[in-house]
Amino acid sequence: MWFDLDKGYLKILEAGLSFWKARALLTAVELDIFSKLAERPMGCEALRESLGAHGRGFQDFLRVLVNLEMLNECHDGYANSPMSDYYLDRAKPTYIGGFLELAATRLYPLWGELSQALVTGEPQNEAKREENYYENLCENHDRLAQFMRAMDGVSMRAAVRIAEQFPWEKYQTFIDIGGARGALAVQLAQQRGHLNGGCFDLPAVRSYFNDYVRQFGLQERIRFYEGDFFKDPLPSAQILLLGHVLHNWSVDQRRYLIQKVYNALPAGGGLIVYEWLSGEGRDADVLVPLMSLNMLLATREGGGSSLSGLRGWMQEAGFRQISTEPLVGPCSMVVGLK
Repeated sequence: MWFDLDKGYLKILEAGLSFWKARALLTAVELDIFSKLAERPMGCEALRESLGAHGRGFQDFLRVLVNLEMLNECHDGYANSPMSDYYLDRAKPTYIGGFLELAATRLYPLWGELSQALVTGEPQNEAKREENYYENLCENHDRLAQFMRAMDGVSMRAAVRIAEQFPWEKYQTFIDIGGARGALAVQLAQQRGHLNGGCFDLPAVRSYFNDYVRQFGLQERIRFYEGDFFKDPLPSAQILLLGHVLHNWSVDQRRYLIQKVYNALPAGGGLIVYEWLSGEGRDADVLVPLMSLNMLLATREGGGSSLSGLRGWMQEAGFRQISTEPLVGPCSMVVGLK
């Protein structure tokens, strides 16, 4: 045999049953275990009672979380690992669990329809029957609130890197197009005290943005601009950003948005696109094609983009001095100047 039989057997089982691990982590987020343990370590029985959980299987559940390096065993029982304490405690501004909450309640069952999506090419959620998915999303308070938290989670580390890595000292103003409730805008304003900016998004997002920005006392430096980026003029600033936006739309719509941003920028201004992008070694990261499949399941025409394709669209729009810089994991930023 040209492969190790035992390793092949285990690799197939681990891949096919990896949803067991995923569901355990998503359940821990849903139960808010990490916020409880951020207050103090707890023994198995005390933690079980605090959650109102049945005893059967609970010890095994905690052992799985230890194996996943989400929990550590200690003399008091169980404690958060450093990464779960930093990222999965709801009380911390670094909480990224909003994206996992969305995964638990909406994406996890949606992925059960992957076979149907691959056969039909159609989304398998509300998008297959809603003419305007985002308009309907904005009319449902619970769905929209969850979506806002999820956007924080998927953007948080990229926002930190963009604030650190881009030469913001050359600029004074920015606007995040489709910026949700302002995770990136807040990060930029916190790390770069000279910047003023804001977010452009649908009117229904305004209250979520205002509440979030107020938590950080940044309402004097960051404002909300409301509108639909397909229908309304874009506000102008020296730097405009598109983060995890383009993958929602068809190729023609992506090209349209990039051109619209170019037209809205002043001479010398720039566009930053940050996405999970394929190409230039990124294809080895399985999260890139998985995200593209997620967009197949959740949108009418969305999907992944390649670095070369994105650069081509930006050149077509008129951008020059286009550069690419990795941010975190599969996420890169592509910068073009006008």
